[in-house]
Formats: sequence, C-alpha cells, structure tokens
Amino acid sequence: MSDIAGKGCEILIPFEERKSLQEIERSLITKYRKQIWSKFIKALKDYKMIEPGDKVAVAISGGKDSMLMAKLFQELKRHGENNFELEFIVMDPGYHGDIKRLMIENCNYLDIHIQIYDSGIFRIVDNIAKDYPCYMCAKMRRGALYNKAQELGCNKLALGHHFNDVIETTMLNMLYTGCFKTMLPRLRSSNFKGLELIRPMYYIEEKYIEYFTQESGIWPLNCACMVAAEKTGNKRYEIKELIKNLKGAFKDVDKSIFKAAQNVNMDAILGWDQDGKHHSYLDSYFDE
Repeated sequence: MSDIAGKGCEILIPFEERKSLQEIERSLITKYRKQIWSKFIKALKDYKMIEPGDKVAVAISGGKDSMLMAKLFQELKRHGENNFELEFIVMDPGYHGDIKRLMIENCNYLDIHIQIYDSGIFRIVDNIAKDYPCYMCAKMRRGALYNKAQELGCNKLALGHHFNDVIETTMLNMLYTGCFKTMLPRLRSSNFKGLELIRPMYYIEEKYIEYFTQESGIWPLNCACMVAAEKTGNKRYEIKELIKNLKGAFKDVDKSIFKAAQNVNMDAILGWDQDGKHHSYLDSYFDE
C-alpha cells in the first residue's frame, strides 16, 4: 500500500480496523452532530440551497471533503427531507490506476453509488498550462462537472468547499489580487443556463472533517496531480499557514475573516464592482 500512498492519498487506519458503515453514519448525527451535521443543515437552511423538486449532482473527487458531503446528503434523505434527487458524480481527470481503485473502494465501502466519467484534464493541462496548472485545472474541472450535471438533468451542483476554504479564498483575494471577494455559498452559473452551484459545507471547519475522516478509517485522496506537485507551489497552503499563525495572537481571527464578508459597510469603502461596472464612493459624494 506504500506505492499508493506516494501517489496522492493519506494513509490512516488499516482497512481491517475501520469502523463499520453503520458506525460511521451514526457518528455523523451523534458524536459530530454539533460540529458537522448541524452546520450542514444550517447552511442548507440559511441559504435555501435545497428546494422541493431539486436534482442535485454531488461532485466527488475522492478527497475527505467530498466524501463527507456525499454521506451528509445521504443522511439528509434518510432522516430529513426526501423531496429532492441526488446523483453522485466522479470526474476522472486522469488518476493513476491505483488512485482510481482506492477511490472506488472507498465509495463502495461507504455505500456511495457513483457515476465515473473520464475527462483527461491532467493530460490537457500538462500540455497547455505548464506555468499555472492549478488555475487551469480547477477551471476545466468545474466546466466538466457542470456539463455532466446538465447531461444528467440536474439543476444544482454541490461542491465540498468548507469554512476554511471560504476564509482562505477571502485572504488570497485580498493579498494577491487586491480585492475583497469571497466564496459564495450559492451561485448561478453564467455559462450553463438553469444550473446553480451550492456549497453545503460552508460552515463546517476543516479540522472536524479531518477528525471524522481519521476516526472513520476512510482513506481519502489528495490532489493526486503530479503536474502541480512538480511544477508549482500552492499559495493556498501559504495562506493556511498565515491564518494559523494569526490565530496564535487573535483567537477567533478565522471567524472574524468570515464575518467580514457578511458585514461590509458600504459607507466606508473606496470602491466596489457590481454587475460588471466599477463604482467609487465619490460617485455620490458631491450630490448633497
């Protein structure tokens, strides 16, 4: 199994020591009720992510976040609302054979019935985006997922971005692009009519996803992309470390970053973009 570990997965608990499926599912609504389950439900309700008649494509990469999201949706249908449909989709960008087998085994063990389709994105990105593979890969993956969701008749695509992804994205935009822009919990697609992107794990902190994954004995995949590993660094990891260090001096700085996007004071900012147009506070400053 060491060969597989070297190709992009995290080795945790040996297969023979893993919890049963029933124990894993039970822990979501018992042990992790406050940190995971309740926050999942709260995000769905706060942003009205699921509505009667929805057909949701749940995107699974094989990583810890998307695997947990799939189980949460299953539990929602089992214990809560059942007025919507689910499709669990896996876009294979060109995984190594061992990686793909491990992902399938994980999904089978967790009783997640997936539809796998090939895209060849790793190969394409390696050819056309040698200097910025992560950006191009993410863009192409999103497009491939939207295409598949539309093909399956889904009106929503669920991605496994969590609380830490949100605050890291906010900081990345501030420090590297010079704009205040965050990751929205619900977003209409501009290129795929009738499709919306939703992020049901918006309130869930990454550390609890890690705790749940490790205790459950799930072997999640990492990025699994050797192109990015060999050619570029990842600014997101630098931001993650920065926030970690800031928390040493400011206990709840991560929560403050998150709340900042909810409490923008439009009377005290220099400028903003809306509907493709830039505005300045001076536009109406001299009106009075």
